[in-house]
Amino acid sequence: MNIAIVASVAESRRIHILAAARELGRTHRVTVYTRRDRTDGKPKSRVAGGVTLEQIDAGPARNLPADDVAPYLSDVGAQLMRRWSQDRPDVIHAHSWTGGLAAIAGAGGLGVPVMQTFHPGGSEHLKLERALGRRADGVIAGSEHEEAALIRLGVPRDHISVVPYGVDVDRFRRQGPVTARTAGQRLLHVGPLTPGSGAATVVRALAGLPGVELVLAGGPEPGSLDDDREVRRLRMLAQQAGVADRVTMLGQVPHGSVPKLMRGADLVLSLPRSTSTGMVALEAMACGVPVIASAVGAHLDSVVDGVTGLLVPPDRPALTARLARELLADPTRRTAVGFAGADRVRSRYTWERISGELARVYEDAAFL
Repeated sequence: MNIAIVASVAESRRIHILAAARELGRTHRVTVYTRRDRTDGKPKSRVAGGVTLEQIDAGPARNLPADDVAPYLSDVGAQLMRRWSQDRPDVIHAHSWTGGLAAIAGAGGLGVPVMQTFHPGGSEHLKLERALGRRADGVIAGSEHEEAALIRLGVPRDHISVVPYGVDVDRFRRQGPVTARTAGQRLLHVGPLTPGSGAATVVRALAGLPGVELVLAGGPEPGSLDDDREVRRLRMLAQQAGVADRVTMLGQVPHGSVPKLMRGADLVLSLPRSTSTGMVALEAMACGVPVIASAVGAHLDSVVDGVTGLLVPPDRPALTARLARELLADPTRRTAVGFAGADRVRSRYTWERISGELARVYEDAAFL
């Protein structure tokens, strides 16, 4: 099967899209199309066996917010149409509303089914997503929570397939390098520092966890920490809570360095107000580290409360602190939760399994 993937998404999402493409490339021919957002790199490159990455020149070669990409989508669609007219794919999978618009324009008149994934993150494009969801031949949701949201949006239930995000279990595993640490217990937050990310909740919770340190990995590049508004806000919050001496901010951390950070923590806290992927919790579970996650979005599918981790309503620092205290005081329970989380990831969320589910969805669409 010849699969075309249009990935007009942020770099963090693209990492996971390419991981799925590599696995699909073992048995299918896959081409991933992106708008060029950097000056380096070849227009066409081989990512892995069976997988090619093609960068399309449209607009400035730098990373742009989705709304700023919109004026260039017609150009992207026109270039996709020329390429697909010469090499017709069997199925097209578009990621985000920008990828969806480009894919539908590129597929015009070719009779190729277009599958859509939205990566929801806000409500400003709901009308457009509703139209794309109805226009696409199928929509792939990352969780049952997202499926329900799509149905409420007006996407027909029989158009939706639920295929969660996967985890690289060769990289995220229980055994491996561990970040050096002090003798005390450590909490870890990985991800944005913005309001709604859960970072502030973790800082507030630390006030109820005497002697425990907190590492925040995410936000700006390390050299820009002092100039970042969210960093300043969290530092002030930590001072007000009396925990500033126990909070370490690393700034943006390469994805390849995250596993050893996770293995060096006693607990990973992932407490956003919403999440379509739940990737931080999944990756921590794969590393065998107990997780406390917000009871929202994809976490409701992946974290079995009390078994593979703990779920807590978002924005509840006192409750979060109590749950963390109980886990930190019980090493036997932490070990059991860590093993259960790792087992769940390896039975349900490996890229091998996820790519197989994607392939079945593609095949059903391509051969209807």
